[in-house]
Amino acid sequence: MPELPEVTTTVNGLQKVLPGLVFVDVWTDLAKHKQKIKQFKDTIKNESFFKSFKREIIGQKIINVERRAKNILINISGGNTILIHLKMTGHLLFGKYAFNNKIKKWIPAEGESSPLFDPYNRFIHVVFSLSDNRHLAFCDSRKFGKVTIIKTKGSENTPHLRDIGPEPLERSFSFEKFKNRLLIKPNWKIKTVLMNQSVIAGIGNIYSDEMLWLSSIHPESNSNKIPNTKLLKLYKEMKIILKKGINFGGDSMSDYRNIDGGRGNFQHHHNVYQKKGEKCMKKNCKGVIIRKVINGRSAHYCNVHQQLYT
Repeated sequence: MPELPEVTTTVNGLQKVLPGLVFVDVWTDLAKHKQKIKQFKDTIKNESFFKSFKREIIGQKIINVERRAKNILINISGGNTILIHLKMTGHLLFGKYAFNNKIKKWIPAEGESSPLFDPYNRFIHVVFSLSDNRHLAFCDSRKFGKVTIIKTKGSENTPHLRDIGPEPLERSFSFEKFKNRLLIKPNWKIKTVLMNQSVIAGIGNIYSDEMLWLSSIHPESNSNKIPNTKLLKLYKEMKIILKKGINFGGDSMSDYRNIDGGRGNFQHHHNVYQKKGEKCMKKNCKGVIIRKVINGRSAHYCNVHQQLYT
């Protein structure tokens, strides 16, 4: 699943190209649910919702693009915000597309040398047509992504955003606030706490593994048992590794691509994630990287230098 660095990379890209453009049309093949299925009732996967969604956005101008946790927020005229959550395999693409009636699919209108032709970019399920004859396309191979519309004013109080924790890269997110957030789940394993979006926003599997490895903390440590010095190290490494992920354009080990269809580069800088069975890269450490499922999510860690606190 795209995490804070991947979503930030997407938002930064969209902010450069979208403001000032107007929505001309929107297409999707996801609006197949006529009944009000709970998880789809206020998303474009619901047929009646999509019809109203389309009416709300056509003719509206894009003001700006923001991020909240793993959500992409496209603020538009008329007082509304399009909210997109990429979920496990989603990413947004920007360029010229054309609908191929023969295969009933949207394909890039650019040359086949374009990164938009990357095989991971072929699962187009939502297409926004824009006033400059280009398109914003939502690619999502597993169709888990969420697209909806909310009122811009008070958006933080909607069910989509109200239970999200603070942003880890904000200047106001101090070490004391970090400690207090972890203590919301005092008996939880630190790996699970870091990925809980109600505790801290935007952290997932990849970056939690990396920051725990750098901090020499075992992922199964109880959050209330970790020494203060280790927590301070974790706090600092969290900020460093998230910024590093942004600087490298996100992680494209799996499906994620930037808005031009290209890959990020953070996957070339892993210390521990997806390195099961490899020798630990920490200097003078003789450990081996272990993969273990913790509370339903995989964790990668060194069996020597990452200390367990329980």
